[in-house]
Amino acid sequence: MSEQSPMTEAAYYILLALLKPGHGYGMMRRIKELSAGRLEMGPGTLYGVLSRMNREGLITLAGEEGRRKNYAITEAGRTALLAEYGRLKRLVADGKLLEVEE
Repeated sequence: MSEQSPMTEAAYYILLALLKPGHGYGMMRRIKELSAGRLEMGPGTLYGVLSRMNREGLITLAGEEGRRKNYAITEAGRTALLAEYGRLKRLVADGKLLEVEE
């Protein structure tokens, strides 16, 4: 089984936010909420990553309402998100060594 490259934090949170389809401004709010305020993504970062993820087939344009474009995660995006989540869980599990007192 081949490992995927680590996902950027921005891509990870965008895919998490798109578990509920939405538009850019809504995604920025949802990412801030999901990260408990730790991550505030600006429009430049968001739309750059959305464009790349759309080309890679991880998300799709789900519709447009005026100027607002709504995006949704694809099955490939969900698979990539779950793989990254598993990778992060393994990293944290390996780091438990830091909690062991000598």
